[in-house]
Order: sequence, then C-alpha cells, then structure tokens
Amino acid sequence: MLTITVPVRQVVHATPRTRILNLDLEATAFHFRAGQALMIGLQGSPLRKPYSIASAPWEVAKTGVMQVLVQIDDSGALDPHLELAAPGTVLDVEGPFGTFELPMDSRPLLFIAGGTGIAPLRSMLMERLLRSGAPRVGLVYSVRVPEELAFRAELDALQTAGRIAAYFTVTRDNTATWTGRRGRIDRALLQDALPSTDAYCFVCGPPQLVADTSGLLRTLGVDESRIQIEKY
Repeated sequence: MLTITVPVRQVVHATPRTRILNLDLEATAFHFRAGQALMIGLQGSPLRKPYSIASAPWEVAKTGVMQVLVQIDDSGALDPHLELAAPGTVLDVEGPFGTFELPMDSRPLLFIAGGTGIAPLRSMLMERLLRSGAPRVGLVYSVRVPEELAFRAELDALQTAGRIAAYFTVTRDNTATWTGRRGRIDRALLQDALPSTDAYCFVCGPPQLVADTSGLLRTLGVDESRIQIEKY
C-alpha cells in the first residue's frame, strides 16, 4: 500500500447528488486493480475516508487522471473532510486496497449497483470491455430518481453499441417523463439481466440492497462463490 500526494485537476458535476473528482496522477506512478479503493483526505489532515476508484487502470495509464465519485449533502457540499476540494487542492491518497475485483477468466459478468455503488463497477466494466473477445456484460443500476444515474451518457452509448445490456430502475420518481423501469431491484429484473447462472455477479451499494440482491441471485441458481459484494 502506498501513500501519495496528488492535486485535484477538475471537479465535475456528475449528478445533483454527486461530483467526480479528477485526480492528477500524470507525474505519479500508481498501480491498482479494477474495483479497488482508496483512502482520501485533504493534505496533512488526519481525516480520511474510503472511496472506490471509478476509472479503469488502462484509463489512468492513458490519461494520467483517476476518477473518484463523491457524494454531496443536501446543501451541495462535499463530504466534510473534502469540502475544500477544488481544482488545485492537494489531497493525501492512500491505497489501493480491497479484494472486490475482476476474475481473470472470461465468464459472463453481471454488475449490480445502487447509487454511488456504480463507481467500482464502472472501473471493472471498462477494464473488461478492453479485453479482446469479452462477452457482453450486464448492468443493473438502481437510483432514487433518473437524474442520479451517474455516467448515464457513457452507459447509454455502450448499450447502443451493443457492448453492454443495461437495466436502469428508479425507486422514487413519480413523473411521467421517466419511461423506464420503476421500483426496487427484484427477482424478475435480475432474471432478465442475468447472462447465465455461471456468471460472476458483482453487487455494490447500500447494505440492504446488497443483502436483498445477493439472496435473489441465489434463488436464480447463482452459486454463492460467484457473488461478490461491496457495501457502504
């Protein structure tokens, strides 16, 4: 595990409740595996919090930028220990850590995200799509309202190109403008999205979503050894 000091290159508005911190690693060698996380805080501060890396390793190597998805509060402020983060702000970054990562073989994959749980799954998704002959990947993504779908344009483009099969569902939206799925992730949705019962399934999100979804996958015949979870 390594501790480095890096500047924030850019803060991007991802959704009304999240921001993407683009960390400048152009002058820093930092190796990680898709799905891993970091401990991040302002330079010199003892306060650090874990965040999953949203970028794939090849993206960081190519651009020198590492993306981290950060939730904001109702006032629009970042987490208290990062509230001063802006372009040029220097952060202490420790890591990588975690075993929530891609398998090396080429079995089908199903990613299941709730809210900001999309971050490590995006990292793994982009890493898998780089591999030659990678099978189609399934993604189930649950949020409260459509505006909270982070990386939406990118995911839509991958779906249109036939690279992924994406299933979005919203749990609190009552407007007529959303014509997609509504409600929590249920057995029927997972049955539609599951490429096969021997697929590796990665679930990341709030504890209740993770517990409920893992149980539903088992009822569909997915062995527990092929269900990897990460909750926050």
